[in-house]
Amino acid sequence: MNISQAAASTGLPAKTIRYYEELGLIQPTRSANGYRTFADTTLHQLNFLAHARALGFSIDHCRSLLALWEDRDRASADVRRIALKHLSEIEEKIADLSAMRDTLGELVSTCDGNDRPDCPILNSLSSSSG
Repeated sequence: MNISQAAASTGLPAKTIRYYEELGLIQPTRSANGYRTFADTTLHQLNFLAHARALGFSIDHCRSLLALWEDRDRASADVRRIALKHLSEIEEKIADLSAMRDTLGELVSTCDGNDRPDCPILNSLSSSSG
């Protein structure tokens, strides 16, 4: 299977597949003419990476998870540790976004949005205390 077929099969752009190869996450074979050839094993790896990235795992986490997935002697505790760390990062981002939403909501509610030049939103953005 060539790269365009692998892209169609996995839903990943060819550019992403080449990037994963450049990072050493996958290693398609090369035919005599130098073209990449994707075996079923590599397609499974690409699908795995697509799912992991869709869940927001970093490239480093994907590398670790892929290694654990391929290791039949793995401890599920190692997988869980990575997933828990990522879950904690997501929860932290959600808390940060909620705080941003609340602050911006307060600012918007204090702005009359009329033809006058005074604007509490701009005043807040320009203050040194934020």
